[in-house]
Amino acid sequence: MPDRHFAATLAIDPELIPGARNAIRVCLRLQPNERITIITDEATREIAAALQAQVEEVGSEYAVFILEEHAERPLTNMPRIILDDLATSQVSIFCAQTQRGELGSRMQMSDVVNKNHIRHGHMVNISRQIMREGMRADFRAIDELSQRLVERARRTKRVTCWTAAGTDYTADLSSNLRWLKTSGIITPEKWGNLPGGEIFTSPFDSYGIFVVDGVVGDYLCQKYGDIQKTPLTIEVRGNRIQSLGCDNQELLEEFAAYTGTDVNSNRVGEFAIGTNTACTHVIGNILQDEKIPGIHIAFGHPYAEHTGQTWLSKTHIDCVGRDFDIWFDDEQVMRRGKFLV
Repeated sequence: MPDRHFAATLAIDPELIPGARNAIRVCLRLQPNERITIITDEATREIAAALQAQVEEVGSEYAVFILEEHAERPLTNMPRIILDDLATSQVSIFCAQTQRGELGSRMQMSDVVNKNHIRHGHMVNISRQIMREGMRADFRAIDELSQRLVERARRTKRVTCWTAAGTDYTADLSSNLRWLKTSGIITPEKWGNLPGGEIFTSPFDSYGIFVVDGVVGDYLCQKYGDIQKTPLTIEVRGNRIQSLGCDNQELLEEFAAYTGTDVNSNRVGEFAIGTNTACTHVIGNILQDEKIPGIHIAFGHPYAEHTGQTWLSKTHIDCVGRDFDIWFDDEQVMRRGKFLV
């Protein structure tokens, strides 16, 4: 059975309320006649309780599931009771911390979300700091900025980016591969992370040097946090990793192992531009840091169901840098991390 009444036993921290209200009322636009499924875990139940309280204010029907109540972690599969409940809702939130090896279970969840066109907010590794920072953004303004940017990106054939840390990287684009906007205003057509604020595509080709002096994703983010002092340098040719360099040997080996999981794990599947102007500094959490204005790329799964790519991967790992200059074809659209559009 759903664990829907757990929030009644927790006092809601006032610091979490603005972000929770933004999530339920602005980003997901939950209506009283709709149903929402909230998936959380023991580590994140305080934030889930704040979300649940907002749902109760709206007056919607809901179910809350605490993962540890239904399966041993790390999850090998998303529990069937959760997937079945999810399929009955118009809105959903995944509000929990990741564990190594759980990507497959989240992909099972996203398959149900995509099939049923559920407005889904993905708050993986959400934290109190993110609730007080990125989740307090003016998402309507971010949506307007993201829309202006994605319209220009769709007319662009090549994006070039550069940083003082050593990034000199180019993505060649194709009209057959779609640009998507996930600004925080979530629609049935595409679920999105919360906090939102990015546009992304799968590049036709990309090449050059990408210096990760921010964070890397998946479980590595929780382990290593902000890696500015020991940046990871990635050489890419033909959309694939050619070489890696990092003074942190353990990080280097773990990243190399992750991007060697399957035949496409070392392939650039995502090329993205963060647009959440409320995110002003790296905090060591990929959920927020990838929304910082600038470029991030990901190796592995290319969101093929949305971008129009034809290949897949069992993995997906984001890589975030700092303080970008960006050009759309020959027009500069960002200087030192500040938009010029």
